[in-house]
Amino acid sequence: MKVKSRKMLYALLLIGCTLSGVFLWLSVRSVEIMAVHEDREFTSVLVKNFPFTDRGKINWWLKNKDILKAKYNIPKPANDGFFSIVFWDFGDGYKEEEKYDRRCFNDMKPPKNCIEKNRVFSVSDSKNMGLSFTTHDEIYRMRKNGKIVKDGAD
Repeated sequence: MKVKSRKMLYALLLIGCTLSGVFLWLSVRSVEIMAVHEDREFTSVLVKNFPFTDRGKINWWLKNKDILKAKYNIPKPANDGFFSIVFWDFGDGYKEEEKYDRRCFNDMKPPKNCIEKNRVFSVSDSKNMGLSFTTHDEIYRMRKNGKIVKDGAD
């Protein structure tokens, strides 16, 4: 019985190490910006290898916001300061509009000017709400002191 439980322990340890290694590899891959589409103060950024966790997404934005401004001149706020940037998973690239509810871009000629609607992260700023980050199912807000808190967690 001891040999069987020891083999099981080794198998579980091997599986755990493998999963940890895969997760680590996935989390350290660099984000690729495939394209940027703009419509006034609204921007869509098509990405590959975006961080998985909420914290990883927010930290990526904080680390790269100056680079995005310098390289792509985004965000481009409206006169009142409002802007919205949505980061979309580029997935398998541009597709035709044929499927219902794809995100299509007017600054490209059809037929291949759409992507699957797979929003991975968004950043917006407005006078009323301030700077906010939206992940898959959570909203975080940056306080005036720079602290980031989950919406509703006061």
